[in-house]
Amino acid sequence: MTDLSAFAITKKWPAEHPDRIQLYSLPTPNGVKISIMLEETGLPYEPHLVRFDTNDQMTPAFLSLNPNNKIPAILDPNGPDGKPLPLFESGAILIYLADKSAQLIPQDAAGRYETIQWVMFQMGGIGPMFGQLGFFHKFAGKDYEDKRPRDRYVAESRRLLRVLEQRLEGRAWVMGDRYSIADIAIFPWVRNLVGFYEAGELVGIQDFPNVRRVLAAFVERPAVVRGLNIPQRPA
Repeated sequence: MTDLSAFAITKKWPAEHPDRIQLYSLPTPNGVKISIMLEETGLPYEPHLVRFDTNDQMTPAFLSLNPNNKIPAILDPNGPDGKPLPLFESGAILIYLADKSAQLIPQDAAGRYETIQWVMFQMGGIGPMFGQLGFFHKFAGKDYEDKRPRDRYVAESRRLLRVLEQRLEGRAWVMGDRYSIADIAIFPWVRNLVGFYEAGELVGIQDFPNVRRVLAAFVERPAVVRGLNIPQRPA
């Protein structure tokens, strides 16, 4: 049996199945990227809930795997050369799992880099900007009298949606006919923007029919339905 005892994180979150990929996460837009990816590929894994309400992400055990104290993170007992691989940053994990499974990323070099390009578009733009908009629209920032910060993120979110809308014109998915890690990276954030953040009207989501079309197709995928609730939040 695989021995993961050298990794401190397994003391707080013991592995019942140490031969499987260990997922440390919470069902946030970044977290569900990885649970969806694992469900789509069929790679065996064991999920562990990292609770923000008890600051699990700040514990020494979690920081031993991700010093940046963010979810998700994984520990693959069967990494490159058969050695365990700890990994954080959702974009890096998506690429790693795509390579490991040989799924959801083009095998030709040009297609591969184009797909990674759109993953980086989400990582550097959609995620940070939508997240800031959520803060100023729904959370503590909504009480600020000065609405210029909120409006800045509304404008930038609309700009990013326009980029995505144009990309999806005449395409079923970001990369064309084939669903890929680019879609898995982007659409949990679009879903969160119009759902949990309740900002659909604010950003004028009705102005982006291609985005709405692909979002609807995304959330209907069985692996997405499952992955959006993994790990399960406490009752």
